[in-house]
Amino acid sequence: MEGPDSKPVPVTSATPASLTIASQFRGPPQSGNGGYVSGAVADLLISARELAPDQAVEVTLRAPIPLDKSMTAALDATGGLTVVDGETLIAQAKTTQLQIDVPEPPDFVTAEAARADSASLQQGLNSLIANGTGFHPICFCCGADVATDEGLHVYAAPVAGYAGVAAAWQPGEAFADRQGNLPVAVIWAALDCPGQFAYLASGIRTGMLGRMTAKILQPVPAQQKFVVTGWCIEVERSKHFAGTALFDEAGTLCASSKQVWIGRMD
Repeated sequence: MEGPDSKPVPVTSATPASLTIASQFRGPPQSGNGGYVSGAVADLLISARELAPDQAVEVTLRAPIPLDKSMTAALDATGGLTVVDGETLIAQAKTTQLQIDVPEPPDFVTAEAARADSASLQQGLNSLIANGTGFHPICFCCGADVATDEGLHVYAAPVAGYAGVAAAWQPGEAFADRQGNLPVAVIWAALDCPGQFAYLASGIRTGMLGRMTAKILQPVPAQQKFVVTGWCIEVERSKHFAGTALFDEAGTLCASSKQVWIGRMD
């Protein structure tokens, strides 16, 4: 996580909220999926400050996210949001502007044809889970060993002619809200792993997600066809910058993100 030597920021709001990440939404076996957690924190900030749904939010993850444990989330003195687990600073969020050049995506059919080459479906890539499938076998976003209605199954793969990775994705209705749309945290989760997979496709195994800035431009209905893309931006020492985006079947941009992945796994 970014900033391992950071000290907890005092929570100054008089009305803190509780935030619990269920084990279903894990990334690593014992920690929350970085995209899902970041989206949940961003959603709390947008709701608390009554911001527009398309407001870009930057979330910095400061420590591994505990599962099935109540954390405290509250507005801080700067107007951002702080999440703590006791004395441990877990995440910080603030409003921002998202500036990122989003490349044109492959179409759904092309992305679907490349799915078999996804790191999500390859054997022998994860040494932590015996006989697990793929890079993160039980990850809420990209895990192939997760039940159909319990994970997103975003299988990003290299696509010929595209400088990155892409996933053909059709989210199930199990993740929809009452209006039939995907919640903010689920959209952020879908945008998570393709950024890491873009580096993996280039031969680099990055470490953990340290920061994610995302913006949702329009509602994302369940059961429809989408393409999720990921691409490498630049590397600055231990920081690996990536971009991800979500498009509907017509090629309309629905959401995008810029990410910082910390370190690398050799």
